[in-house]
Amino acid sequence: MIYKEFQDLKLSALGLGAMRLPVMDGDDARIDEKAAGGMVAYAMEHGINYYDTAWGYHNGNSELVMGKLLSGYPRESFYLASKFPGYDLSNMDKVEEIFEKQLEKCQVDYFDFYLFHNVCEMNIDAYLDRSHGIYDYLMKQKENGRIRHLGFSAHGNYDVMKRFLDAYGEGMEFCQIQLNYLDWTFQDAKSKVELLKEYHLPVWVMEPVRGGKLASLKAEYEKALKSIRPDEEIPAWAFRFIQSIPEVTVTLSGMSNMEQLKENIRTFETEKPLSKEEMDSLLSVAKTMLDGTLPCTACHYCVSHCPKGLDIPKLISLYNEHSFTGGGFIAPMVLGTLPEEKRPTACVGCRSCEAVCPQQIKISEAMSDFSARLKA
Repeated sequence: MIYKEFQDLKLSALGLGAMRLPVMDGDDARIDEKAAGGMVAYAMEHGINYYDTAWGYHNGNSELVMGKLLSGYPRESFYLASKFPGYDLSNMDKVEEIFEKQLEKCQVDYFDFYLFHNVCEMNIDAYLDRSHGIYDYLMKQKENGRIRHLGFSAHGNYDVMKRFLDAYGEGMEFCQIQLNYLDWTFQDAKSKVELLKEYHLPVWVMEPVRGGKLASLKAEYEKALKSIRPDEEIPAWAFRFIQSIPEVTVTLSGMSNMEQLKENIRTFETEKPLSKEEMDSLLSVAKTMLDGTLPCTACHYCVSHCPKGLDIPKLISLYNEHSFTGGGFIAPMVLGTLPEEKRPTACVGCRSCEAVCPQQIKISEAMSDFSARLKA
């Protein structure tokens, strides 16, 4: 395992993200504890010491399960991160209540790393409103040793991050951003890395394989990459890209099964950053891939806010597939297995989902377009 220095710590370059743990019967709220426990054990044995969870992951069950699984290991053998759920504005006046509950759920007395979760356009004003007391409370917990290192995660644009840093940068020690070779330009991640560099903040990476989308590519893209590094697995290209960015300390991967975990650990046993020629080739592939893609990462924030209970990430995935192929049978076939009230036609256009979407996808428009395409 590659380790990176952060202040006086040595952190595993690969961190286990607990947003996509194995589940039972496809139900995101029902974590397969036995399978997850096996993954944590393997991760521990093979050098991963950074574990990332959050209040809303797996419908609130991620912290519970990770707390239970990690309680079997010496506290000093791992670093645990969680986050204040400011992606939901109704939480803004509940920082103490939520923080105390998180410690209880995770079965710990302190968090090694704690973050303002998902700083973005929809919540920046609320985060900067000192009357909520969030910043002051978290800084107090840091002084008391219940938070060892304080940072923030951001899905917002450059200007939103700049506003947050101008207000709270003095108290921040790291920042977690969505970074991969698609978003290097698509979400302007390159400029965000430069911004954090100005503030002397190390980068934590989320969505390195973009919700699994960079783990398996079309044959034409795979062929192009294999011609450059014949022995490199396709998911590893995403991680080698990250290894090429010196500002990165920890790369989080939300792994859903043991096979993914083992493959990613193998990748992080060696550091093989891309050459300039390899980087140019990869970004050229990314540019082609981006045509027509909706940037959904299947975080599921939208689902809990949908009055119709639609599985929006699944529908967007089908929409992307249907759009890219110009039709085809896959989307109609899958949708045919769903009841009418769970199809894109059931969307009422209320946009509640859009208010919590980190990617700021115009979901209602996509559902309307999807419905029209299916009728055509």
